[in-house]
Amino acid sequence: MTDAQTNTDVIIVGGGHNGLVCATYLARAGRRVLVLEANAALGGAAATREFADGYSVSTCAQWLYQLNPKVASDLELEKHGLELLARDLDTIALALAGNHVTLKTDSVESDSVSDGDKLAYRRFNQQMLKFSKLLASACERRAPKLLDNNFTDLLTLAKLGIGMKMLGKADMRDLIRLALINIYDVMEENFDNELLKAAISMDGVLGSHMGPRSPNTVFGYLYRRLGDVYGYRGPAVVKGGMGAVGEAMAASARACGVELRTEARVEKINLELDRVTGVTLVSGEVVDAPVVVSNADPKTTLEKLIGFRNIETGVARRVSNIRMQGNTAKLHVALKGLPDFKGLTDTEQGQRLIIAPTMNYIELAFNAAKYGEYSPAPAMDISIPTLHDKSLAPAGCHVLSAIVQFAPHDLKQGWKVAKAPFKNLVIDCIAQYAPGIKELIVASELLTPEDLANEFNMSGGHWHHGELAVDQIMMMRPFPGATQYSAPVDGLFLCGAGTHPGGGIMGLAGHNAAKEIIKRGTAG
Repeated sequence: MTDAQTNTDVIIVGGGHNGLVCATYLARAGRRVLVLEANAALGGAAATREFADGYSVSTCAQWLYQLNPKVASDLELEKHGLELLARDLDTIALALAGNHVTLKTDSVESDSVSDGDKLAYRRFNQQMLKFSKLLASACERRAPKLLDNNFTDLLTLAKLGIGMKMLGKADMRDLIRLALINIYDVMEENFDNELLKAAISMDGVLGSHMGPRSPNTVFGYLYRRLGDVYGYRGPAVVKGGMGAVGEAMAASARACGVELRTEARVEKINLELDRVTGVTLVSGEVVDAPVVVSNADPKTTLEKLIGFRNIETGVARRVSNIRMQGNTAKLHVALKGLPDFKGLTDTEQGQRLIIAPTMNYIELAFNAAKYGEYSPAPAMDISIPTLHDKSLAPAGCHVLSAIVQFAPHDLKQGWKVAKAPFKNLVIDCIAQYAPGIKELIVASELLTPEDLANEFNMSGGHWHHGELAVDQIMMMRPFPGATQYSAPVDGLFLCGAGTHPGGGIMGLAGHNAAKEIIKRGTAG
């Protein structure tokens, strides 16, 4: 074991995007910050990896659509290499017959969609944007505590109340009603076209353990639409894959004096009485610091790195009860040519493609996951990024990635035996819409929730480090008593997706945590 290092004010455990954002803001405020990342690359789930000779993919997250513009500006991400090759992409809901439905931010295009549905879609989007703007205002500051008479928290609550009042009586009534029901019923209230309803409801369940009929899925949809508030009128494709986001953030952190160490896995967070003193790496090295900020999920942080024996029984129980069961797999396919999705031009194949024919199709896919089984007919979110970024594959070749719903982390039969059959099933499903794609496949891989959990160190393989549900958001996230980024141990803070406002490549959890640490005058 080496001697402890003592020239660090703050240790960030985990170099995911929120950890890098938090580190940069702290360094700009004069803190000496060290980031310790277990993997060889920084960025967490915003990662790019070569999975076959000459073929690279965005390993986990594949679209950029929620990055907060203030965070991007403050970190000067464009200066540090972040470049978007395409943005404001459409979402195309695929139909086997080729009569697809194209969703834009404020319009829908398809001969199969009635004029009434097209008008309803415009009205629906206008209302959802109002609600997402209100949600965005709450995301950019710490969540208020309800029982403390703190002026900042009271001001936040007052602003939220005024924002709701400004919606007007009808919209305010609708927001209160919609927040507690499911996306299935909302779609039935507004639209007739099945593909249109399914495509919208898909955005309410992606990355979650929920189907369209589950409560909280309207909130999931509004959360995803935060990107509209931040200037994204559809997904964006990043040059070099999503790993370029992490690289730009890392470059920004270095420019501010942050020390970044990769392949430096933290084994435990060290305590003296009830206060953190630093960390111990798996190598045995000890690094001392008066403040530790964990970008890991709350369960990993408090159960594994701190240890339940070091926190109160009631807190340990609340941590154990955080719902974070991953149900999302990721398929990557290397292709020796461009696939031919029926009824789509090459330009349209470069958009966001959805396989989800009806809401009942998605619900049936989720039903399997309820009982520990993978879906026999999964729903998918598909990207062919090489239509925008030719650097990801050899000349004339392409990569296809698909976010696959639903595949439970705790599969009843175990992923060791089920991985290959499920991968083949997913490819077969895509081939129904793109005949001939199998003949183009050079290599393929399926990352199960179990794989994603291991690769990105997230409990349960849950993309958001915990369900985005009414009882796990704002002042309830990650759990009551740890809602303003401070953990139930002195000197320990949380800054990852398991904190307010949640997951997605947004950067606000890291931004808000840093502001809270700075405001408290901790570590300097």
